[in-house]
Amino acid sequence: MKAAVLQGTKQIEVMDWNYRSPSPKEVIVRVKSCGICGTDQHIYHGHPGSAEVHPPIVLGHELAGEVDEVGTEVSILQKGDRVSIDPNIYCGTCEYCRSNRAHLCNHLQAVGVTRDGGMGEYCVVPAANCYKIPGHMTFEEAALVEPLGCVLHGFKKIHLSSLSKVLLIGGGFIGQLFLQLVKQQNVQSILVSEPADNKRELLYKLGADEVIHPMNAGKLEADVVIECVGRPESMELAVKSAAKGGQVLLFGVSAPNTMISVSPFDIFSKELTIKGSFVNPFTHEEAISLIAKKVVDVGSLISHRFTIEELSEEMANFRNLNVSKAIINH
Repeated sequence: MKAAVLQGTKQIEVMDWNYRSPSPKEVIVRVKSCGICGTDQHIYHGHPGSAEVHPPIVLGHELAGEVDEVGTEVSILQKGDRVSIDPNIYCGTCEYCRSNRAHLCNHLQAVGVTRDGGMGEYCVVPAANCYKIPGHMTFEEAALVEPLGCVLHGFKKIHLSSLSKVLLIGGGFIGQLFLQLVKQQNVQSILVSEPADNKRELLYKLGADEVIHPMNAGKLEADVVIECVGRPESMELAVKSAAKGGQVLLFGVSAPNTMISVSPFDIFSKELTIKGSFVNPFTHEEAISLIAKKVVDVGSLISHRFTIEELSEEMANFRNLNVSKAIINH
């Protein structure tokens, strides 16, 4: 098959690539659409993903397609089924898996991270990680179920009421997903801190009450702050902007060596709650439902579409393309 193979740091080569036969409990999926995640860019630049990455490997953990072949013990799927893939594979036996925290698994594997993913024409995945999608759902939408599932996991860590003032730091794709979920809760106000002028119209359309430039965000105060960027200055702003009794969700993925400066006294005196959020434990089915029912719109958030042949060049130039969300279509 043709695939975009990560050969090393900042090295992706489009080439013929052999995929293995499925084990008895696996299926082969003919990939139709695959999202490019910010984590893929982290991996491309030599950082780990949800687990350690060992090239050569085919990236792509946001994927959807059609079942092409099923393993001998697979009974829940058949050839031709349209599916969205939850990429995370848990061992089931470590202390975290056995205490209902499987996403923190000591032996976590992931399609497109520790094993070949969706940036190829075919992908071998466990049948248990395949979720059937409705006939009216597009493959592009189905590929974006995974990031919405991750956002859902983070969203469930915060508590909102009709009196909540919410600040979203970062109005990119992840911020746009959070914005739609927060809007459904009928909170008092939603403020988005975002430097890109070209995103303002969409952010207002999705439900923002006000969109401001980060340079003007220094004196903001909110009951709930959701950080969707992963940069030191944005994470520091998140903690600084939290009101007394406030909640801070650090969702953006930072580089492993990133450090931030916060005031422990502020955390103490304002009695802040600061939480992190990692991957998407068992939120995939709910995310499919939200997209299928048009509660969350993902299709209109796609800003760029690529082919496999374009990936070597586009991944190298990704940070200059002003991408909100990119999709590879096969």
